[in-house]
Amino acid sequence: MCYTVFMREVNLSGVDLNLLPLLDALLRRRNVTQAALDAGLSQPAMSRALARLRHLLGDPLLVRDGGGLVPTPLAQALHGPLAEAMADLRALLSRRQFDPAEAQRTIRLAATDAHGVRVMPGVMARLGREAPGIRLRVEGYGPDLVDRMRAGIVDLAFAVAGTPLPPGAESETLARDELALVFRRGHPGADLDWTPADYARFDHAAVSLIGDEPSDIDARLAGLGVQRRVAFVSPSFSSALAVVGSSDLVTTMSRAVALRYADVFGLELRPPPFGRMAYDMTLVWTAVRAADPLLGWFRGVVRDAARAALEPIEDL
Repeated sequence: MCYTVFMREVNLSGVDLNLLPLLDALLRRRNVTQAALDAGLSQPAMSRALARLRHLLGDPLLVRDGGGLVPTPLAQALHGPLAEAMADLRALLSRRQFDPAEAQRTIRLAATDAHGVRVMPGVMARLGREAPGIRLRVEGYGPDLVDRMRAGIVDLAFAVAGTPLPPGAESETLARDELALVFRRGHPGADLDWTPADYARFDHAAVSLIGDEPSDIDARLAGLGVQRRVAFVSPSFSSALAVVGSSDLVTTMSRAVALRYADVFGLELRPPPFGRMAYDMTLVWTAVRAADPLLGWFRGVVRDAARAALEPIEDL
């Protein structure tokens, strides 16, 4: 015998969805007492739930026949789809344990060439060992970086402590670095005991990632009544150091980066003449990305690589 079931449309806003797992248990067990045990309810509470379901669906659902309960045609029609829906819902709400070895994804990280030289080798070595399916794409900075992070085009970005963050953004300090005065070996100022006035005598190379606004260095110099002349600006740390290594320009930048290139470009490092300036390397992400298990794991990878690359910092 074949039954055709006509179902009336139900307004879900008026339905107690807590009844659905109870209906699933009743249809599986076909026994009120056993269904109550599965659901962690008393037998009278499950009987009341069955009565509510009968009223909601306009059908007895389970009818007594001999020594047990028998599903009605509607109950039979509901059993399979409801069981599948409950399984899908449990899978949706159950957070699967993250396994980096199984991850297949591209992560986009805003970083400079300095981060690439110092941190990326350690990051990629770790990904190769533990998460070979993850691809890392380094993105450039620019005035639209915040918009790209909000849109999900960029997942994470390196910054320095004090950098204004996007609304709702989160950040983590990875490691500490400090600034150094850098010039070529044999520079006319190599024998100087540098003062702020000496600092202003020579043209400077600078790195600008987003805009040409005055830097913290310029603000400190202004407080000393000194103004420097920036003759070369680049978005690349390595190109700025290459220019310094082949001219009489000087620069002030990350000591860790300058040390990495010191032998390559023939550079000498000194403490800045306006006082030591330490700063924190920071990783930034939007609140939308905060709960992503893959990005949470990847932040740990970056943290470990950054700290290994920058510590310890020896005295200048």
